[in-house]
Amino acid sequence: MSSGSAARPVKRQFVDGRFGQIHVRTAVPAEPSERPLLCLHMSPKSGRQFMHFMAAMASDRVVVAPDYPGYGESAPPPAEPHVTIEDYAQSVIEVIDALDLGPVDLLGFHTGAEVAAALADRAPARVRRIVMVSAPVLTNEELTAFNALYAPIELDLDGTRFRKQWESVVKHRGPGMTLTMMAESFAEGLRGGEGYEWGHRAAFAYAPRYPDVVASLSQRVVVLNPHDDLAHITPRIEPYLNNGELVDKPDWGHGFFDAHTDDAVATIRQALA
Repeated sequence: MSSGSAARPVKRQFVDGRFGQIHVRTAVPAEPSERPLLCLHMSPKSGRQFMHFMAAMASDRVVVAPDYPGYGESAPPPAEPHVTIEDYAQSVIEVIDALDLGPVDLLGFHTGAEVAAALADRAPARVRRIVMVSAPVLTNEELTAFNALYAPIELDLDGTRFRKQWESVVKHRGPGMTLTMMAESFAEGLRGGEGYEWGHRAAFAYAPRYPDVVASLSQRVVVLNPHDDLAHITPRIEPYLNNGELVDKPDWGHGFFDAHTDDAVATIRQALA
């Protein structure tokens, strides 16, 4: 975790979106000299996962982390059939417009990697460079397995859903992830309410298109491969990187934005340079 003197305060605000208010975290340097960076979260979390990273990364650029509709403190969509990765991408475009950010760089984590691809595909002039953390290049068999693994769990008095969610946090914790970090991650995952798995389902629905969309992008795309649950899958994106590279980060896992903040900042700065 970074505690350097260059750290900037992370502030919060709301902007209007098609599904209602979008909750946004921002960190703003005294004198920005680089393009803004949009941080796009995984499912079922929120922009909170970038807070420590944002404070350190914002020494020379505006750093913004929106919550997708239905996650964190953003208003939920009215019904699941309307929720797609393209909807999440559109919600981020609404944030870019509301904050008058102009062209931006993108940092997408898991689901956020797909949102970044969809946004750059939809609005290429708005995006300069892209960093993705992990790449969901999934086979049909893996998609079936992931859909089953992340199927919604009904509420019951035994707290089965919450026990399984905590077990998932424990199972997937990365190096240096403390119990406090794990508890914060667990709590953030609860905030999606009964729509907590909508993001995963949107991601799995988009996954068959994702590699070809990445291959079609004109922007430079750097994919970071931490040692997480997609570590064996992410290298499959390499043939689709027409203008980019795959960077292995075996010392990272889930929670690295908190546990290895300084390394994350240095690595992502290099990828965007």
